Amino acid sequence: MELANGDLVDSAPAVTMPMFPLGTVLFPYALLPLHVFEPRYRLMMRHVLEGDHEFGVVLIERGSEVGGGDTRFDVATVARVVQAAELPDGRYVLATVGMRRVSVRRWLADDPYPRAEVVALDDPPASALDAAARERVVDAFARVTELARRADPRIAEPPVFDADPVRASYEAAAVAPIGPLDSQRLLATRDAGARLALLADLVEERVVDLRARLDLDE
Repeated sequence: MELANGDLVDSAPAVTMPMFPLGTVLFPYALLPLHVFEPRYRLMMRHVLEGDHEFGVVLIERGSEVGGGDTRFDVATVARVVQAAELPDGRYVLATVGMRRVSVRRWLADDPYPRAEVVALDDPPASALDAAARERVVDAFARVTELARRADPRIAEPPVFDADPVRASYEAAAVAPIGPLDSQRLLATRDAGARLALLADLVEERVVDLRARLDLDE
């Protein structure tokens, strides 16, 4: 299977995993609160909580979160339930955290809920070049935050990202001022250096947009 950037997934063994299609991208290390109300996903969460507390979160390419019939992307993130409460009417309120990326090798039937055969999608070790790419992202976030604070002083200072470029690439992607399709591009990018370079480009585009909106000269 080929990723968005042309890299190939290796022939690692596949495992079957429950999948939760959403209109948002979950990155490793990021938090995701969930309110589960659809009957099939209530059943899924019951099985997840009886098992290893993990399921996949995948972005919907076309369609709706409710009712099925959607088309999904093929790179997802494993979420782990860290806190769960079942409400009296059977709904669930969950706190989850992104753990690691997976690539979907094959989608299975949606009955009783979406499932897929997935393989691990590990990041290569970070390099010195990746560390330089991380600094470019830090600088881009500082500039976009400074401009945003001119329009609204209540905006917080730029976040502090982990020193490890791999983790930093996911932390920054999770809070970047971008849409879900760009977020999916980042998730599907194979290594931290390429992910950070793409992320810096996207945030720098936002800097240009903000400067234009604020009518500032370069």
